[in-house]
Amino acid sequence: MEIFNLKKHLKNLPKEGKILVAPLDWGIGHATRCIPIIQQLINQNFTPIMASSGKSLVLLQKVFPNIESISLPAYDILYAKNPKFFTLKLLVQVPRLIKTYKTEKKKIDKLVSENKINAIISDNRFGVFHEEIPSIYITHQLRVLSGMFTSITTFFHQKIINKFDVCWVPDVASSTNLSGDLSHRIKTKIPPIYIGVLSPLVKEELPIKYDILFLLSGPEPQRTLLEEKIKSQFHLLKKRVCLIRGVIEKEVHKSQKDKVTTYNYLLGKDLNKVINQSQLVVARSGYSTIMDLVKLKKKAFFIPTPGQTEQLYLAEYLKEQGIAGFSLQKEFLIGLIT
Repeated sequence: MEIFNLKKHLKNLPKEGKILVAPLDWGIGHATRCIPIIQQLINQNFTPIMASSGKSLVLLQKVFPNIESISLPAYDILYAKNPKFFTLKLLVQVPRLIKTYKTEKKKIDKLVSENKINAIISDNRFGVFHEEIPSIYITHQLRVLSGMFTSITTFFHQKIINKFDVCWVPDVASSTNLSGDLSHRIKTKIPPIYIGVLSPLVKEELPIKYDILFLLSGPEPQRTLLEEKIKSQFHLLKKRVCLIRGVIEKEVHKSQKDKVTTYNYLLGKDLNKVINQSQLVVARSGYSTIMDLVKLKKKAFFIPTPGQTEQLYLAEYLKEQGIAGFSLQKEFLIGLIT
């Protein structure tokens, strides 16, 4: 993981110092892909400080209980139940998002001055940068797909990226890649540095315990709607099934009914073990999930979150590459994966 050597990308860094790592709280994917970065910072004798909100912060605190963590303002994106109104729902929230961005930036300025932070790594948190210290931005969306608004959303995202010193893209630069047009074939002011697949998971050769693993994640209400749709079809399955609901709570809860094993959530080694023990993984086509399953070389089937253009594009792109199958949520039937 030489790519995570900060001294290679950022000048004037001390041999040791505090590095603020701040993932976005839209789902937990941004947080999970920051886990290997935080671990590498520790290995390189830096002192990471974690900063986020909501489930992302809770997840990082569970993985790294002894590392200092800071709460940032939550963007609290509200998603439309009807996917047709997904983009419109986001647009009407723009004024509030700008206000959150400004509040976030003020808090970062204060943190830098009070904590003597030496550098920043922001995973898609727009206001987490500072003009006087090196700042890295992580994204797999140099091009932000949003239907008819793609050129506009991409333009404004590029303006955000340009406030940083370095842009890391969790993918490879070659023509055979995972993100397709999201992170390739686009001109940018700051040349992206492709850092490869970011995943905290490790491939293990374990006996197959589950024929199908349903790995749920993402925003409400679509997470719950998909869970209900899947559960309503469990009676059609004669196979060993595991359902990880993706609901992070204080404790992990497990239940068993016939051949179906259910967890409210799993993290770290426990999640790593269950995925390695599964023959097929059915999940959202979130980019962090894609990187996890590719790293573990798992057969996958994706169900994009309704209305999320990025996830639909990735599911279609990976199907074209022969990497995984997919179905729209409204068309999903158990028979498609059995």
